[in-house]
Amino acid sequence: MTSPVKLNFKIYQGSTFKEVLRWESSTKTYKPITGISQNAPCTIDCAGHGLTTGWRFKVSNVKGMKEINSSEYYIGTADTADVVSINSLNSLDYSAYVSGGVVEYNTPVDLSTMTARMQVREKLDSVGTILELTTENGGIIIDNTAKTITLTISAAATALLTFSSAVYSLELVKGVEVTPFATGTLTLIKEVTR
Repeated sequence: MTSPVKLNFKIYQGSTFKEVLRWESSTKTYKPITGISQNAPCTIDCAGHGLTTGWRFKVSNVKGMKEINSSEYYIGTADTADVVSINSLNSLDYSAYVSGGVVEYNTPVDLSTMTARMQVREKLDSVGTILELTTENGGIIIDNTAKTITLTISAAATALLTFSSAVYSLELVKGVEVTPFATGTLTLIKEVTR
């Protein structure tokens, strides 16, 4: 059984709450790099990289432009199937790319046949729910192309919330298999402008 990730969120009363989540498998994908620009933003030529926009990845074993090698993750924009850019990275002053290197990332989990459900309660043992988000009621959108799970609570719904702190759990469902995906607390930040 998979242990859920612990994620705590803040909800701003009277504002739309939106969180985009991604599910990484433990399987690594490695794609060879054929070029890196000295540019702002930095772009990486990597045929058939398989990344979606917003997916995190590392760059390692690059010769020449060693400044880009990192144990930290970059967040990429998939410009094309063969080019990914790192908007937060200015590589103008980096050494020139010579050869080699790989883009490394955790392979996304296939979300194509999944649904999701999330309940919010004041306390873990509370009988009643404060909110319920599901793929059926539109509170959770699963996009298998972008590999995202988007949680949304409308501004009208958050305006009605009165709790200070609450707990939630998010489950992903595939057939009869239920996976606990995330759990944590929600803190309500009271609205000033209303």
